[in-house]
Amino acid sequence: MAKPTFWLRCEKKEFERRAALTPTTAKKLIDSGFEIFVERDEQRIFDDSEYEEVGCKLVEHNSWPNAPVSTPILGLKELEEKADPLPHTHIQFAHCYKKQGGWSKVLSRFHRGGGTLYDLEFLNDASGRRVAAFGFHAGFAGAAAGALALAARRKGEKLGLLTPFENETAMVNQVRANLGGSGKGVKALVIGALGRCGRGAVDLFRKIGLDEDDILKWDMAETAKGGPFEEILNVDIFVNCIYLASQIPPFVNHESIAKAGAQRRLAVVVDVSCDTTNPFNPIPIYNVNTTFDKPTVPVEVGPGNPPLDMISIDHLPTLLPREASEQFSADLLPSLLEFPDREKARVWTDAEKLFKEKLAEAAAVEGL
Repeated sequence: MAKPTFWLRCEKKEFERRAALTPTTAKKLIDSGFEIFVERDEQRIFDDSEYEEVGCKLVEHNSWPNAPVSTPILGLKELEEKADPLPHTHIQFAHCYKKQGGWSKVLSRFHRGGGTLYDLEFLNDASGRRVAAFGFHAGFAGAAAGALALAARRKGEKLGLLTPFENETAMVNQVRANLGGSGKGVKALVIGALGRCGRGAVDLFRKIGLDEDDILKWDMAETAKGGPFEEILNVDIFVNCIYLASQIPPFVNHESIAKAGAQRRLAVVVDVSCDTTNPFNPIPIYNVNTTFDKPTVPVEVGPGNPPLDMISIDHLPTLLPREASEQFSADLLPSLLEFPDREKARVWTDAEKLFKEKLAEAAAVEGL
């Protein structure tokens, strides 16, 4: 009987250094009887040799299209934009289930190729909670990027290239240094503070020295009245960490910014949720994703008003690639071990049912 198999593909997104499968997790799968193929990848935070040492079989970079169709392809970020049909089973974040830009074309590739998508964002446990998520590190890194942008803005500069940090301590030390030794005196507001992402943002703000009273922690109770919220305009950094599932009133918009005028304190907005092309985006003051080489984009604030920087990087956890990957992969492991029995394992049957629903919607849109 053939061994159950996974094929870890390389990541083609620029600056992405994380991995869905780490050498630690790969070894646990191998010890449980799996065969693991790993594409060579100089961009990945883990060296090829780290995988080879635990028993993985190295294959050529970006060679997954030639893998046996029966071999599941495991990755993180979305595939390159192409029109080729997809016959394989893919386990990844596809960013196409919430009608993001180009969503139907992404799914049409699976329709034409006969492949299956198990979207990592929608692998849920019995209580509806995601089995694995980068939320904590996304919030932590997003808050750090916001603080770095604030430090640059205070110097009359624009935040430049962001590069991954070796570890959390290095990140915290750099942010504190850029703020003059401590974040004391900075005021921040985190929406979604009770979730994994929000807890990460709050943790970063504490570690760089913000006073507890200067970290406003909002969640569903505080936003129930509906925005826009004047309180957002009275802090230095606003970090959005909510999981958006339906339309809600905007947290902040161009009208509320204009109304605050020159008295506005808000200098940096970080949309960790990064629902840039989602029609329900509750921060409708930007329309592009920013990148590590260009982390901020200016928000239109009107003549004579203080500048406002927007950060909307959709893979923030890669600023802490090793730690984020280890945590995510460890959380995903129990579900990966169940994958050979995916026809019976609820996590996978639910994910496949959702895929088929979205696939039908995309087929209708594309006229397939």
